[in-house]
Amino acid sequence: MSRIGRKPVIIPKGVEVSFSGGVFRAKGPKGELSELIHPSISILIEDSSVIVSRKSDLKFDKSLHGLTRSLVANAVEGVVNGFEKILEINGVGYRAQKQGKNLVMNLGFSHQVMIPEIDGIAVDVPSVNRIIIRGMSKQKVGQFAANVRKKRPPEPYKGKGIKYSYEVVRRKEGKAGKSAKK
Repeated sequence: MSRIGRKPVIIPKGVEVSFSGGVFRAKGPKGELSELIHPSISILIEDSSVIVSRKSDLKFDKSLHGLTRSLVANAVEGVVNGFEKILEINGVGYRAQKQGKNLVMNLGFSHQVMIPEIDGIAVDVPSVNRIIIRGMSKQKVGQFAANVRKKRPPEPYKGKGIKYSYEVVRRKEGKAGKSAKK
């Protein structure tokens, strides 16, 4: 049995959950999230917890068990606290700013890179080299952060680019052949 799947999801105060028609819904102080649940997974809502179980021991059903429990837990967590990703920009002249609903970045290209905010995501730029992405859905926050990072990923020689705040860029030594030839 899945170790993650069999753990119950605790429902905090102020959160309403429901399951009907194959859709799990969580409503809390930050808003409402819904998650489509596969028919081979069943959800039981008790007093203050949600229990996820599978209908058979097929390999496919086992693989869905822990995944579904994680999706349900992330939905409950998202409507209470939300999620955030912090990105850092390193490099001379690299900067970010917010213009209306757009994130505008100078990343060493001949043009500015503009990324519009999407629904359910809030982008905050407290300083020119720091971007904070917040939202209820863990998937949307992570995907938006990955799309921003993809515009200029960190490179290993000078460390320039956009990286997650917890990410460590392993630095490489430059080419040594030029000075050794003379």
